[in-house]
Amino acid sequence: MASIGVFCASSQRLDGRWLDLAHDLGVEIGRRGHELVSGGGCVGMMGAVADGARAGGGRTIGVIPQLLVDLEVADTKSDELVVTDGMASRKTLMIQKADAFITLPGGLGTLDELFEVWTTATLDLHRKPLLLLDAEGFYGGLIDWLRSLVAQEFVRREALSMLMVSRDITESLDLLEASLLGGG
Repeated sequence: MASIGVFCASSQRLDGRWLDLAHDLGVEIGRRGHELVSGGGCVGMMGAVADGARAGGGRTIGVIPQLLVDLEVADTKSDELVVTDGMASRKTLMIQKADAFITLPGGLGTLDELFEVWTTATLDLHRKPLLLLDAEGFYGGLIDWLRSLVAQEFVRREALSMLMVSRDITESLDLLEASLLGGG
């Protein structure tokens, strides 16, 4: 069993297909016997992935800053809900608690979390696998831009290769599990 950190949108205005994607990922995380580490919110994709993980029989850990608890968006159904003093400490704790990471579609906060965990991996502060779930080509433009950064030598090819990319849930979890077994 691994602890899988999932970064995703918490917006309540999203198309239902994104909520379904998050829920389905959560169910599969739980079904495979993994634990979910999430941002601790009960809304948007963040809430859907946590509800899905519990529906699949998985344990959930939510890590949420006090300011979001005060807004009453905490996932109080979490098996463990850790309240931090801010967004930066939330990311640090999620990185500590998770064995691997999946980034679902999201906005600025999601991208911030992806780049934080990826940057710390490139600095060899951890060796935890990271995966971008590029459902429906959501991240296609970002992936193209990142490749252009390698071509211009702003990003090392080795750094880009640390980020696995998949287009579906089954392949995403298969890749993470293989990487964890291989010591990736």
